[in-house]
Amino acid sequence: MDATRALLLPRTDGAVPGVVDFRGGPAPRASTGIFPTSTGRWSAAMFVLGVEIAERFAYHGVSVNFISYLTGPLGESTAGAAAAMNAWSGVAMMLPLLVACIADAWLRRFRTIVLASVLFVVSMGMLTLSSALPVFHSDWCTSFTLLSGACSSSPVQVTIFYISLYLVALAEAEHKPCAQAFGADQFNQHHPDESVSRSSFFNWWYFGMCSGIAATTMASSYIQDNIGWGLGFGIPCLIMVFALAMFLLGTRRYRYYTSTQSSPFARLARAFVTLLKGSKSSQCAKYDHSSSIISRLKSTSSTLAGEDGEFNAEHREEVRGLLRLFPIWATCIIYVVIFSQSSTFFTKQAATLDRRIGATFRVPPAALQTFISLTIITFIPVYDRLFVPAARRFTRLSSGITMLQRIGTGLVLALVAMVVAALVEARRLGVAREAGLVDDPKAALPMSLWWMVPQYVLFGLSDVFAMIGLQEFFYDQVPDALRSLGLAFFLSIFGVGHFLSSFLISAIDGATKKGGASWFSNNLNRAHLDYFYWLLARLIQQNAGGFVRKSVR
Repeated sequence: MDATRALLLPRTDGAVPGVVDFRGGPAPRASTGIFPTSTGRWSAAMFVLGVEIAERFAYHGVSVNFISYLTGPLGESTAGAAAAMNAWSGVAMMLPLLVACIADAWLRRFRTIVLASVLFVVSMGMLTLSSALPVFHSDWCTSFTLLSGACSSSPVQVTIFYISLYLVALAEAEHKPCAQAFGADQFNQHHPDESVSRSSFFNWWYFGMCSGIAATTMASSYIQDNIGWGLGFGIPCLIMVFALAMFLLGTRRYRYYTSTQSSPFARLARAFVTLLKGSKSSQCAKYDHSSSIISRLKSTSSTLAGEDGEFNAEHREEVRGLLRLFPIWATCIIYVVIFSQSSTFFTKQAATLDRRIGATFRVPPAALQTFISLTIITFIPVYDRLFVPAARRFTRLSSGITMLQRIGTGLVLALVAMVVAALVEARRLGVAREAGLVDDPKAALPMSLWWMVPQYVLFGLSDVFAMIGLQEFFYDQVPDALRSLGLAFFLSIFGVGHFLSSFLISAIDGATKKGGASWFSNNLNRAHLDYFYWLLARLIQQNAGGFVRKSVR
């Protein structure tokens, strides 16, 4: 009997240090028994990747056509809709800082992902009901497939919509940093084979994410505009239900990191408060800035070692890890400002061009954003299977190039994209003058839509390098207990970047109006978006130059 049981039980090649399985026991790396119990690696990460694709479909099922719903069924003004969208996007990108601390300290990543998925289902279900059921419409529309503008909204519908909307933002804040960190947790960075797979994981993670974005951009926007909003919100809801079920099926395969440490907020607050106390008592006024930081860290560690033995080398490393993130965080904000133009001014420019394909079909201006996702989906396999092995021969690095070199390359590509965008816009303005259509902003210019495709493609290439590099950097440079928080810092770049973009546009608009036509005139044929693009190119040039110099040292 004992011999039979021994044959049935799996034989592992060793437990992964620092992690447990779903029962709380040691997490085996691999097994050879009849009932396999190996944990982690790609077999586990694929379940996490699947729920991420569904989350992208759900989130962008709302955001991709946000303004159309606000200005259509809800009857809001364009300016009010744009303000609401900016506020919602900023909240969705900044809230992960708080949620990641809660997840790392109490809920843990697995439970946070489950909670976020349930919240997505509830919020998307509320959106579906508010847009589909006639009881929520003031004129009692009866069609489930009501189209934009077909029914007027009631205060109840508007209230439910905004409650649902910010529940989606909360679900996004819970899901975004924790899912990616939990997926990367399935690979042990200290194992030679798994460390290579973990670097590859970030590439395929972004590949899956962009696949979800491309699918929802093409499918949801068409359904919402041509069939009905109820169905347009309902399909992502059902997809999220299916993805949650699949994610739970992988419970036995996951690796769960354990931590007995205190709350990230408590540890970080305590470390930085003592850091400030140490700086006051320090007699380093004659030192330069960099020496001061080093001396403060030393003073802090000495003070805490004497006052409280809990502040050990691990706590000091947490402070150093977070301090290392801030220069990269600040440098990449302008990258987000540049990237935000692809969904705003680029779309406005495309609307003025010749968008015909064949005799009757006209390409929607916003559809050009699909080229970003398609470029990413196409180039990530090239990067992972061709570029990295080729670079590895020269650098001897498992990842081909360092994370900072990857981010720097993305910033340079963003610079090239802005230069191309400025040149294309200058040509568009020239065509408008030559055709005598400067004062006819609604007329289609005799210039093909395809002139704008290269700048979208360059944005996609820039994403492959900068965006994925940033994700891996902000995950890698913080301790295990703070990795969700590290990815939340990464997401906060986008929140601050969107707010900064709005500020720059408002400031430049106010300043240029005084001298005549605004750079952002409603008549784009009299505007000067090319000047704005040159300004952004100059700003990213300053950041990219310094970034690349530091990364090659």
